[in-house]
Amino acid sequence: MRAIVYKSTGSWYSVKDEQGNLYNARIKGVFKIDGITSTNPIAVGDEVEIEMESAGENTAIITEMHDRRNYINRQSPRSKHHHHIVAANLDQSMLIGTLREPRTSQGFIDRFLVACEAYHVPAVVVLNKADVYRKKEMQQYEQWKEMYEDVGYRVLLCSTKEHTGLDEIIALLQGKTTLLSGHSGVGKSSFINYLLPHLNLKTQDVSGWSGKGTHTTTFAEMFDLPAGGRIIDTPGVREFGLVDISRQELSHYFPEMRALLQDCQFNNCLHLEEPGCAIKKALEEGRIYAERYFSYCNIFDSIEEKTY
Repeated sequence: MRAIVYKSTGSWYSVKDEQGNLYNARIKGVFKIDGITSTNPIAVGDEVEIEMESAGENTAIITEMHDRRNYINRQSPRSKHHHHIVAANLDQSMLIGTLREPRTSQGFIDRFLVACEAYHVPAVVVLNKADVYRKKEMQQYEQWKEMYEDVGYRVLLCSTKEHTGLDEIIALLQGKTTLLSGHSGVGKSSFINYLLPHLNLKTQDVSGWSGKGTHTTTFAEMFDLPAGGRIIDTPGVREFGLVDISRQELSHYFPEMRALLQDCQFNNCLHLEEPGCAIKKALEEGRIYAERYFSYCNIFDSIEEKTY
C-alpha cells in the first residue's frame, strides 16, 4: 500500500494510507538514499510503500520510499557534519518570525530563504505578534516588507493572539503542503491551534531571562487542514545551519543576485573584491539592498569550504 509519512520520532513513523487510515510503521532494513547522508533517512512528507505487519495489528513495515519532488535540509542540531531532512514533497514553506519577544533576525530569515531557494521550495515570511509592536517594530516591518517583496517574496503581518491578518495566510495554505518553521516562541503552536483547535498543542511563553522561546514541538508532524491541504509543524530552531551549499553557488540563491550573474566580468566571481562585478555595481547604484548584500557576506563567511 502507498502511504505518506505524517510523523517521525526517529525509529517509529506515523503513516497514513490513501484511505486515511493511520499506522505505526518501522523501516525494513537500512535505507540508503543516493547522495544524502542524513540523520533521518525518511522524513515527514515522504511517500512510501508499506506492508501490514500482522492481521489485526495497527503496525506496518516501510518497504520502499518513492522519489522526492523536493525536500528541505538543514545542519543536524547534534552534529554540524550531519544533515537533517526537515520535510519532503513540499509545495511551499512559511517562516513565522517576530520583531519582538523573541526577535527574529534578518540573518535567520535570509538563511531560511537560501535553503528554500536551494531546494526549489517557494517561501513566504509571516511576522506574528503584531499586537506587541511599537512604532519601531512597525517601521522595521515596513522596511522588510518592501525589501523582501522587491526580491519576490510575500511578507505578511498577523497576530494570532488578536486573530488579525490570518485570513490571507489561511488562504495561502489551502490545497498545499506547507512547511511551518521559525524560532521557538514565535507563536507557531498558537497559529496551528487557531487552524486546528482540536489539537490543543502545548504553547509556552518566551523565557523571560533569555528572551528566547522554549521548545514545545519535539518532532516534525503533519496535519490535514479541513479545507484541503496539509501543514507540517517543525521543532523551533535557534539557528538554520545550511548544508551542501558552496561559496561559489551561494549567490545563485539570492534572486536579485541570480538575475545579474551573467553580467559579471568573471564567471567565477564571488562578488567581494573582483573587478567588473555586476552585483557590486548594482549595490553601489542602490539596485540591490545593502542589508541583503551584508547577509550574503555573512553567510559566505560562515560556509566552510570542503577540502579534498
